[in-house]
Amino acid sequence: MSDRYQDLVHTSVGKFLVKNLGLPNPPRLERFNAGDPLVSGTVLVGAAPASTLGTALGDALSALSVPTTARLADGEKVKGIVFDATGLDTAAGLDRVQEFLTPVLRGLTRCARVVLVGTPPEQAGSAGRAIAQRALEGVSRSLGKELGNGSTAQTVYVSGGAEDAIASTLGFLLSPKSAYVSGQVVRIGTAGITDAPTFEVAAPLTGKVALVTGASRGLGLAMAQTLHRDGATVVGLDVAPLAEDLQREMASLGGETIVLDITAPDAPQRIAAYLSEHHGGVDVVVHNAGITRDKRLRNMKTENWHKVVEINVDAPQRITAELLDQKLVRTGGTILGVSSIAGIAGNNGQTNYAASKAGVIGWVQELAPRLAPAGITINAVAPGFIETDMVKTIPLTIREAGRRMNSLSQGGLPIDVAETVAWYANPGSAAVSGNVVRVCGQSLLGA
Repeated sequence: MSDRYQDLVHTSVGKFLVKNLGLPNPPRLERFNAGDPLVSGTVLVGAAPASTLGTALGDALSALSVPTTARLADGEKVKGIVFDATGLDTAAGLDRVQEFLTPVLRGLTRCARVVLVGTPPEQAGSAGRAIAQRALEGVSRSLGKELGNGSTAQTVYVSGGAEDAIASTLGFLLSPKSAYVSGQVVRIGTAGITDAPTFEVAAPLTGKVALVTGASRGLGLAMAQTLHRDGATVVGLDVAPLAEDLQREMASLGGETIVLDITAPDAPQRIAAYLSEHHGGVDVVVHNAGITRDKRLRNMKTENWHKVVEINVDAPQRITAELLDQKLVRTGGTILGVSSIAGIAGNNGQTNYAASKAGVIGWVQELAPRLAPAGITINAVAPGFIETDMVKTIPLTIREAGRRMNSLSQGGLPIDVAETVAWYANPGSAAVSGNVVRVCGQSLLGA
């Protein structure tokens, strides 16, 4: 759906009004196009004293073909900043963050990226180190709200032993693929990882099979298209009323279709049977299908509460359990749950939806360590205000509030959620599990 306000602010009249009235100024975000370099510019790389990731960061950025510099010349502009803060072990040591960033922030281009890299606070080993490392989140979340001009900031925690597994995450966060992701924290761990994940920039999912539920339109279709772009064979699933749309869209991707209701008692078995018969298993499972039935709790009908929970979280859990029981999710595979900022911050009139989407997070975080020994990851993506057909039904004032109440002052696009799913699905992200990343432009709601 067109954002007419965004179109207006980029006219001469709109620029005048924004400047003089202090109105929101949503920038034009840069997004990735197939064949583009991941980063269209130079990245400044710095480190606090005694930091330990210098070699790993250099190797990862080199593998990504990202030009880097260790010093910003007078008047030079850079597309991103990566700061290794793993050496910080006292509260006073946080001065190093300010001393590095303040002089160079004005050297960022539009739609630039800032990534702070640290050690998980729970692995710090001392109070001072835990303080300094946890403080990085406060820096990146605040910086994401300060930068403007389409730029973003994130924190990445790298567990000991995961140093060689950071390329995929750096590639995502430094590139236009993360256009609508800001103020987020990503944890790269080691559970279940015996070798450094293999990372490829182009077509990393070649030879992989991806199941996407709710794939006929909206977010699900964007996910299917993006996974196909990255080389996967896509099996799209949707309900019978949308079968014609599903078959048309999957045919355009050279993909396949499963038409069924995921809440049917035998749905897990039927899905497992199809994947087993046609592909011998599956590599990527994206549980995108979902519904809303909005009412305040005092007016909620039991059937509407039950249906939302059943589709949004119970069915994904049952389907996944069946696929795992039959050992159809291959080693190196990944499972994706679709949560929502409503599941993190709550939302007026959406207690059923928020419960289901918070449940997705609980499911992901409980299952992640249990899947690690099998070399399987599970993560969640939590969309915010995304410009889908559903937006058209929202009253104008609420729609505009949803668009403007984030650091980027605009709604996201389905491709923004799809790119996050593709990053999780990339074999190079095999050390990323149990994460919940919001795709919300750093919404003012929630953390």
